[in-house]
Amino acid sequence: MKTVIMAGGRGSRISELFPDIPKPLIPIQNVPVLERELISLKSQGFEDIIITVSYMGEKIEEYFGDGTKWGVRITYFEEKVPLGNAGALFKMRDILGNEPFLLLNADAVFDVDFNRMATFHQSHGGLVTLFTHPNSHPYDSGLIIENENHEVEQWLAKEDERPKYYKNRVNAGLHIIDPKVLDRSEVNTETIGTVKVDLDRQILKPLCGTRKMFCYDSPEYVKDMGTPERFKSVESDFISGIVQGKNLKNMQKAVFLDRDGTINKYVGFLRDIEEFELIDGVAEAIRIINASGYLCIVVTNQPVVARGEVSIRQLEEIHSKMETLLGMEGAYVDAIYYCPHHPDRGYPGEISELKKECDCRKPKPGMLLKAAKDFNIDLSRSIMLGDGKNDVKAGLSAGCKSVLIDSQNINEKQELGEVQTVDSVLTFVKKYLIVSHIL
Repeated sequence: MKTVIMAGGRGSRISELFPDIPKPLIPIQNVPVLERELISLKSQGFEDIIITVSYMGEKIEEYFGDGTKWGVRITYFEEKVPLGNAGALFKMRDILGNEPFLLLNADAVFDVDFNRMATFHQSHGGLVTLFTHPNSHPYDSGLIIENENHEVEQWLAKEDERPKYYKNRVNAGLHIIDPKVLDRSEVNTETIGTVKVDLDRQILKPLCGTRKMFCYDSPEYVKDMGTPERFKSVESDFISGIVQGKNLKNMQKAVFLDRDGTINKYVGFLRDIEEFELIDGVAEAIRIINASGYLCIVVTNQPVVARGEVSIRQLEEIHSKMETLLGMEGAYVDAIYYCPHHPDRGYPGEISELKKECDCRKPKPGMLLKAAKDFNIDLSRSIMLGDGKNDVKAGLSAGCKSVLIDSQNINEKQELGEVQTVDSVLTFVKKYLIVSHIL
C-alpha cells in the first residue's frame, strides 16, 4: 500500500519556536517528526512513500533524499502553487494507481498500527476509512457521527451546528482512501491550481450517509503539535513512552470505571438524562488517567434497557451527555461498554429478548474481556474501580486489580474481604497513577 504524506504546510502557529525549520523537520527528542513517521511506517511494511512539499520543501528533500537511509522509497510532489490539502491528489492520480493508499498529515504526531487499520478497511469494503478517536477538546474539533455498522452518517466541522450532547469521536487526519473517490468527485480538475481543493469538505464529507465511508475508532496516539503548548505536551509524552506505548500492537493497560455512583452521582436507576450529573473531581481524575498511558474504559450494567424503561437510543444519549461534559473539562473515555440485559421478568414494558442470563452483566467479566480483545489489554496490569461489590467481583474475575469506591454498606465490604477502598476515583488516581505508577 502506497503512503502519501502531506508535508506542504507552513506551520505558522509553531513558527515562534522553530522559525527556520519546516514543520515536518521539527525535532522531538532530536529526531524530526517526519523521520519518526518514516521509521514507524517502515517497521510496518509501508515502504512506498510519496511526500507532497511546498514551503521549505527543498530542506525536506535534502534531508530525506530518496529514503534509502531509512529503507523506504520516497518520491516527491512539489506544489508550485497552493493546491489546498487535496489538490495534489488529483495531480498525482496516475501515480496513485488503483489500489487504496494511506493518506497522512505531517503536522500530527502519531504511532498507529496501520496494518490493523488496513485490515479493518478491507473487511468493511468502503471507499474511505477515517481514523477517529476521542480527544481533550472535542468542542473545537471535527466531530464524526457513525452508526452501529461504523458507517459515517455525519461530519460536523468546527463551524457546523452540533447537537447539545455528542459522542467524543473526532477526525484525526489519518485516512485510507480508494483512488476511485477522486474519479467520482465533482471537483473540476481543470481549475486545480487556481482554485484550492479541500479534502474534508469537497471529497470526504459528500460521502456521509452513502455507506462508502467508515470509522476506524482507536485509542492510539495522534496529536497535533501545531502550537508551542501542544508541542511541549507531545515531547513530554515521547519522553514518558506514552506515544509508542499506545500503539495497539503493544499490550495496553486500562482503568475500567463503573458509571453510576462512580462517574455520575447515584440516583438509583437513571432513566432521565436531566438527572445525569458528574461527580465532583471525576473529570480531573479522568484527565489524569488520559495522561498516564492507561486507557479509560467505562463498563456499566444497564438493566433499565431490558426492563423497557430506557431505550438504547436514550441510553446512548445519556452517554453522549457524559462524553460532552467530560470533553468540556478536557477529559475523555476511550470506550463505553454496557450490558442491557436483566434476568428477572415481570416488569411492565420489558424487552423479552433481553431478559436472560448473560456473560456481560457484572459480576461476570464479559465486558472487560470484550474490551481486552478489542484493544489488546493486559488485564493483569489493569484496574477496575466501582462503587459496588459486582464491580469488584467482575474485575477480580477478569484478572484485574479491583478497588471499591468507599461505600457505607458495611456488609458489602465484609463480603469482599480485604479489597482496597478509596473515597473517590480522584483519590485513587492521585495516589497511584501520579505517585507510584503501579502496575
